Amino acid sequence: MKKIAEINDIPKNGSKLVMVDDTPIALFNFNGKIHAWDNRCPHRGASLVDGIISENIIQCKLHLWEFDVNKACAVANYNLKVETFTVEIKDGSVFVDV
Repeated sequence: MKKIAEINDIPKNGSKLVMVDDTPIALFNFNGKIHAWDNRCPHRGASLVDGIISENIIQCKLHLWEFDVNKACAVANYNLKVETFTVEIKDGSVFVDV
């Protein structure tokens, strides 16, 4: 596990981009639960951290594809998955298994 952020740096119902080595990781805060995804949309590679966040959905701004945050896949096609990373919170810090 690698420390990549402080939990207070990720706005509630918002996001933050963190680079770990050469991997862009999008951190999403859904009502206090942190999710870590590869920031690249599996559809066309656009930035997911810039997407529109609502309820349990992240919508890619490029082609408006929607992704279910709990299932880490496209709403329209559950076979299209987003790469996710295991997250642990310790003493206010966000650790990710990358």
